[in-house]
Amino acid sequence: MCGIIGTLDWSGRHPPDIPLLKQMLGAIHHRGPDEFGLYADRRASIGCARLSIVDLNTGQQPIANEDRSLWIVFNGEIYNYLELRPALEQAGHRFTTRSDTEVILHLYEEKGPDCLHRLNGQFAIAIWDVRRGELFLARDRVGIRPLFYTLLPGSEGLVFGSEIKALLLDPRVRAQVRLDPAALAQAFTFWAPLAPRTAFQNIRELPPGHWMRVRADAPGQVSTARYWQLVFPPTDGEAVLTEAEAVGHLRDLLSDATRLRLRADVPVGSYLSGGIDSTLIAAFIRQHTPESLCTFSIAFQEAAFDERRYQEIATAFLGTDHRRTECTNAAIGQVFPDVVWHAETPLLRASPAPMYLLSQLVHENRIKVVLTGEGADEFLGGYNIFKENKVRRFWARQPDSTWRPALLRRLYPYVADLSGGSGAYLTAFFRPGLTETERLDYSHHIRWQNTSRLWRLFSPHLKRHLEGYDPAEELLATLDGRLREWNPLAQAQFIEVTTFMSPYLLSSQGDRMMAAHSVEGRFPFLDHRVIEFCSQLPPHFKLRGLEEKYILRKSAQGLLPPQVWQRRKQPYRAPIHAAFFAPMPDYLEALLSPEAIQEAGAFNPAAVTRLVRKCQAGGRISESDDMALVGVISTQLLYHLFIAEFPGRPVTPAEPLWVHSGHSAHCTQHAGS
Repeated sequence: MCGIIGTLDWSGRHPPDIPLLKQMLGAIHHRGPDEFGLYADRRASIGCARLSIVDLNTGQQPIANEDRSLWIVFNGEIYNYLELRPALEQAGHRFTTRSDTEVILHLYEEKGPDCLHRLNGQFAIAIWDVRRGELFLARDRVGIRPLFYTLLPGSEGLVFGSEIKALLLDPRVRAQVRLDPAALAQAFTFWAPLAPRTAFQNIRELPPGHWMRVRADAPGQVSTARYWQLVFPPTDGEAVLTEAEAVGHLRDLLSDATRLRLRADVPVGSYLSGGIDSTLIAAFIRQHTPESLCTFSIAFQEAAFDERRYQEIATAFLGTDHRRTECTNAAIGQVFPDVVWHAETPLLRASPAPMYLLSQLVHENRIKVVLTGEGADEFLGGYNIFKENKVRRFWARQPDSTWRPALLRRLYPYVADLSGGSGAYLTAFFRPGLTETERLDYSHHIRWQNTSRLWRLFSPHLKRHLEGYDPAEELLATLDGRLREWNPLAQAQFIEVTTFMSPYLLSSQGDRMMAAHSVEGRFPFLDHRVIEFCSQLPPHFKLRGLEEKYILRKSAQGLLPPQVWQRRKQPYRAPIHAAFFAPMPDYLEALLSPEAIQEAGAFNPAAVTRLVRKCQAGGRISESDDMALVGVISTQLLYHLFIAEFPGRPVTPAEPLWVHSGHSAHCTQHAGS
């Protein structure tokens, strides 16, 4: 994992500003504190803050091809680079490093954008073609690694980077920064803005599975293309594989995906929550490496969120060297400004905060790489929203049934609003839109409607901006018509990946919280071979009745203790109101004052005051109020950190630095730290 930045000048009036580029790298030094490098010529610049994991001695970036006509910076890992390199050498390419970065560069020379289909990995890539005056940007299939860009006013140029804070250091970008009303509406509906939108106007995110080309001689013109798309079979059909064959193939794929993700020249650890996904990955690691394995987990102060019992069962069974961070409610509130600084987006959950503390523990134990279990729930039917979709469709066939909706009570025992109370409340909660089963977003529409009720907190000014805007309708207009040919579970999986996994889970709760402490996450379940195999499995291999991840449980038998593989899923959650009002962190009173709310302009001060008083009163707080609270706090922090007071965190000078100059035949090198 690294951080990358760069610029392209269309106007011819603004050659790269080396001091500014160093500041930009300094702003993302947490992504790669080991080495810093720049290439700059009269039209373009690219830079890298490197976390050295593969080829520690010769893998400094930027890297050039043989005649120095192509330069690359790269954030991520290509796991099959060893398999790709021999054919490139046979084709005559000369390598000066042992890095995966140089493999990408020569493969791009050979195949152009089609090289992306050959890469097994997670990546954000920037390649500057000196001869053609062309910048090429690309992002991995599911959006594990971030990549942002903005077009400068007056078609002066383009600035890009791994994090928005680096772009905001350019005064031309800084001058036009505003919170984006539509992005706020999306965040308060889907839990995150959807690419290409970000929380900030005029700053865009390259969507997952896309590449982009920008020519220096075509001011203001940017061309993007999708190179990968999640696809499901058009009908349920017959299972191509027997159950036993599917179990064996899934196990083999996951084992190989794990093996590839152990490639590193530094020690590798693993997250272990106590659930089936992360524990199975840890089991595969133990099969592939005889060395002691460090595993890391979170324990919570409140029993409702705590999973330490299962963590202890798993680590005893696997024999790992286990470390755990004890996450108190107060700690969540204390670190939340840092969480938002790294997330750069509104948050409707406090869950990223414990992940921030977990990566801090990993860093303190001098581990740079951890494998995790993300992706299993999305691609193997693990979430309750998939069960909810199935039950509601079953109920919709007999809308007047009194017992069919009662099945939903089994899904959310951890949500007091839904698991308790009368059957009438439960029925009323899930009935809206019940018979609209032809909607492509049927599985998610009720969730989005409930979340979007938080718009009541928006200021009159923001509501006027959003008049007539419906994020769900905008999303539906972009969905491929092929979704109508897929089964209901496949439709729900596609929407979950599009609106939750990529923009929230892998970003705010994943990459950003790991990168904050210079830790790289690797995800065997997100190997594209695993994704494509799981997508072709029939629904009953994933969701058998209301048993989630059926085929994965079968695959885990014999590899995990029964207490783990038989365990029902416990969603990862974190306390919210208890983290901010027992006691209140020092920053919060000023941040939520009517004056501060009025200044930021996103919320109605009176509505926020009522919400705060309700939370301070110490009574029962609903899930909706919790989401509203953390949404307001995170958006207020976003405004003060990135607009009112930016830079809201100190920027470390990016030294020592490797500088490659396009004006001469030599490069100046300063030894990396």
